[in-house]
Amino acid sequence: YLLQNLQNCGICIAQSLKIPHDHKQADFDKIIRQLLETRHARAVIIFAYDEDIRGILNASKRADQVGHFLWIGSDSWGAKNSPIQGLEDAAVGAVTILPKRATITGFDTYFTSRTLENNRRNVWFAEFWEENFNCKLMSSSKKEDTSRKCTGQERIGTDSKYEQEGKVQFVIDAVYAMAHALHNMQKDLCPDQSGVCGEMEHAGGKKLLKYIRSVSFNGSAGTSVTFNRNGDAPGRYDLFQYQMNINNTPGYKVIGQWTETLQLHIDEMQWPNGEMEIPSSVCSLPCKTGQRKKMVKGMPCCWHCEPCDGYQYQFDETSCKLCAYNMHPNANRTGCQPIPIVKLEWHSPWAVIPVFLAMLGIIATTFVMATFIRYNDTPIVRASGRELSYFLLTGIFLCYIITFVMIATPDIAVCSFRRIFLGLGMCISYAALLTKTNRIYRIFEEGKTSVSPPKLISPTSQLAITSSLISVQLLGVLIWFGVDPPNTIIDYDEQKTINPDKARGVLKCDITDLQIICSLGYSILLMVTCTVYAIKTRGVPENFNEAKPIGFTMYTTCIVWLAFIPIFFGTAQSAEKLYIQTTTLTISMNLCASVALGMLYMPKVYVIIFHPELNVQKRKRSFKAVATAATMSSRLSHKPSDRPNGEAKTELCENMIQYICS
Repeated sequence: YLLQNLQNCGICIAQSLKIPHDHKQADFDKIIRQLLETRHARAVIIFAYDEDIRGILNASKRADQVGHFLWIGSDSWGAKNSPIQGLEDAAVGAVTILPKRATITGFDTYFTSRTLENNRRNVWFAEFWEENFNCKLMSSSKKEDTSRKCTGQERIGTDSKYEQEGKVQFVIDAVYAMAHALHNMQKDLCPDQSGVCGEMEHAGGKKLLKYIRSVSFNGSAGTSVTFNRNGDAPGRYDLFQYQMNINNTPGYKVIGQWTETLQLHIDEMQWPNGEMEIPSSVCSLPCKTGQRKKMVKGMPCCWHCEPCDGYQYQFDETSCKLCAYNMHPNANRTGCQPIPIVKLEWHSPWAVIPVFLAMLGIIATTFVMATFIRYNDTPIVRASGRELSYFLLTGIFLCYIITFVMIATPDIAVCSFRRIFLGLGMCISYAALLTKTNRIYRIFEEGKTSVSPPKLISPTSQLAITSSLISVQLLGVLIWFGVDPPNTIIDYDEQKTINPDKARGVLKCDITDLQIICSLGYSILLMVTCTVYAIKTRGVPENFNEAKPIGFTMYTTCIVWLAFIPIFFGTAQSAEKLYIQTTTLTISMNLCASVALGMLYMPKVYVIIFHPELNVQKRKRSFKAVATAATMSSRLSHKPSDRPNGEAKTELCENMIQYICS
């Protein structure tokens, strides 16, 4: 009932603990440990007897918590010294209450005159006598802590300390309240009689209680005695605090009173450990910004503070909510803000290296193409197949150009160019190389069995074959455009890290990893097929129309792409996926283009510029001679030449080259 009243007054009760009847020291230690579980709730209201108060204070000293708790004692503590004797340091700062009382002078005179002879009617007086004078009246006495016998001549207040019990006034007023109630009841029920009448005898306790609650008179201290509808007398209390005075000795000091309203002199109060401000006592401290309250069951004023983690923000005091897909919490988690958008920047190290390689490649390709155009009618240019060479150089040039398209800021135009040129450069390069290797293979295979030239080996036919192979790639891109038009997206999953502050949205083209591989898939198929033909033509004479350089180019290209695929897919879950995959793809294409450019064209450019004497036309031969040479080549591969210095092989190479150039 008392706890309920405190809660109704807005006072938070963090814990309600009971002191066991048969208590031990360990019970008090346990109580202190439990109180420390709500460490910020420092104010402790004690309703206990003197012995229990001492047990609590002793336990706080054992736990080294002197000055931590703010004790509030009930009227059972009051201003007595017995509960705190020897524990003054633990009790400093304690606030206690005591009903307002007055000393009844007549009672002191009466009580100090009581002896064993003149107070026999009080059956407990003999026990009081033994305790007060610390002696035994008879051998059958229950007092065992002394052997001294009482003489009966001891006097209260003379042979012992005496202090009037504080509740004497209330006992006297209680007796008078009963007397007034009985008097009023007798007047109402027995108006014509004196003493107790029959009707009064059968009135019952409820009727008597009604008369008691209705009395009103001046009490022994001169104050009015009345009762409210609940039967309680008006509360009149003095408020004390146990303080250190000027002489550094402790004592109780009146700091206020309660008479229908509270009158408290806060400026006269002292606090433990020299605290200057009024100490706070709360079950739980307010949660910090970005934390929610997790209420403790059954304790409406107690909670645990839990941070809103991950992508959550503080929605209200007790709940967190998840930010929208494209948002992350702000610095103090009171709301959400847009996730920053990133893209591959030109100044990023991931872009600088591919761009540098691409620029070198573009310069080298332009130089080779300019050289070939300048010396277009020379034997070396003609022998390399001018038409297919220009196709191949165009493809190599596009392989370098795609680097800039892949790094450019994504928009619909850039995304469209990515789809078109991503596989086109490789497709043009490998289509031209495949046409060349296929032509070489067919010429030598046909020469073994026939003197007639194979079909479709003219420059026009070669261009037609190459164009048809390239058209397949372009047709696939057109279908891709129709099924899934190019667009840009912001991918928030790619860099959605555990730490929301580092989350980024990636601006990129709406092209999946699978679509990239599919776009390159046809070019890879051409590359593999070209590699197969390069292997088949590996036995042709060394100087025959680029067969071996093409083979080395394809072997190296296969190694590059075999390394590219695991790196590309192995980083699919990385937070740096955009950068790693783009850099890997562009560098791989740059390397493939550089290998083709270096192995197929740099030796020719070197001869054209630095050894023009080797760039001369030799006599032409018919295909019949070439066929004969092919047959001889087949035989020579199994039988060592009888001619010195490989003259037969040299003549064969010259015959073949002259035919191809023609």
